[in-house]
Amino acid sequence: MIELFNEDCMVVMSRYPDNAFDLAVVDPPYGIGASKPTNKQGYVLQSNGTKTFLPDAGYKHKEWDNEIPNDDYFKELIRVSKNQIIWGYNYYKLSLGAGRIIWDKVNDHMDQNDCEIAFYSGNKRQDIVRYMWAGFCQGAMAGKDLKNSKLQIGDKRKNEKRIHPTQKPIKLYEWLLSNYAKPGDRILDTHLGSGSSAIAAHYGGFEFVGCELDEDYFKAAQERIKRETAQLAMF
Repeated sequence: MIELFNEDCMVVMSRYPDNAFDLAVVDPPYGIGASKPTNKQGYVLQSNGTKTFLPDAGYKHKEWDNEIPNDDYFKELIRVSKNQIIWGYNYYKLSLGAGRIIWDKVNDHMDQNDCEIAFYSGNKRQDIVRYMWAGFCQGAMAGKDLKNSKLQIGDKRKNEKRIHPTQKPIKLYEWLLSNYAKPGDRILDTHLGSGSSAIAAHYGGFEFVGCELDEDYFKAAQERIKRETAQLAMF
């Protein structure tokens, strides 16, 4: 079952008891102004030295990435979930443990960030997952194998369509759930954004609760989830 709420995540979490979720996979604001994208069209340098033209993304300027969540958010998140994957952990002043997940975007020599870092509460390992994610360059699969991570989707018309300036790919969430969740687990995403996490949870057969405060993003995510899953029941 997939449940989606167009509400403040603090309000949603307050309705659940301790340890209501087996795993929270969240991507909160980093406080770096990503909600005010430049939307400039132009050419992006690719790893083979060529440049690919990217059109204006058309994202609206908003205010959700002006600052990071406060301590109350993280306390509540840990209260309602047994384990957590928190993207953007390097932007937060938290002391939660040693586990890390590094997402290598396989975009060497491109003019974008090489990786993102998440905290993982379930162990003290430093794990890496590789998935190509840079403009029109999107990977065919996610995993640890370097050779396979360089394989791109051949038909760019099959690329994942972006509806959010900080959208993460469905294949990344599928890999996370297959490696850090167990069958039958209940998953929480407090910042639904583009809805990638919900789609991955649906494909994996997980129970899922997601919330998104911004009405525009919420409606866009709903439509995307419906398109991707076709049989998803909305609540």
